[in-house]
Amino acid sequence: MMESFISWLNGVASGPSEMAGDESKAASKIHIISNAAAWDSKLEEAKSSGKIVVVDFTATWCGPCRLMAPVFAAASMKFDNLMFLKVDVDEVQDVTSQYEVRAMPTFLFIKDGKQVDKIVGANKDELEKKCNHWASVVATA
Repeated sequence: MMESFISWLNGVASGPSEMAGDESKAASKIHIISNAAAWDSKLEEAKSSGKIVVVDFTATWCGPCRLMAPVFAAASMKFDNLMFLKVDVDEVQDVTSQYEVRAMPTFLFIKDGKQVDKIVGANKDELEKKCNHWASVVATA
């Protein structure tokens, strides 16, 4: 499954215009969190629907975050049984502090309101591996 995702991703990212187009389509699968109330609402929604949440803690000024954006967007299109959230660390500082995010990008995996996994840094292979793992956990639950 990982090989097919990587070849699909390589095809998506073959040119700047294709990458931008695919990212904008995927944006509808990524929920942008602008405040703590929106965060709480999405966590509750995920909990009640049995989905695991994948959170991208990012910043507009972060170069590695920009590199991971199309990877995160592609994952959101591939894994329908995961919920993808994006949190700008400068805009939603209370949530950022609550999860002790110190570096960007940081990706958290949250199940039933509790953090179950974490990736710190721009590691697309690790993000894909963990998305595959947690998607299979949801599928077998």
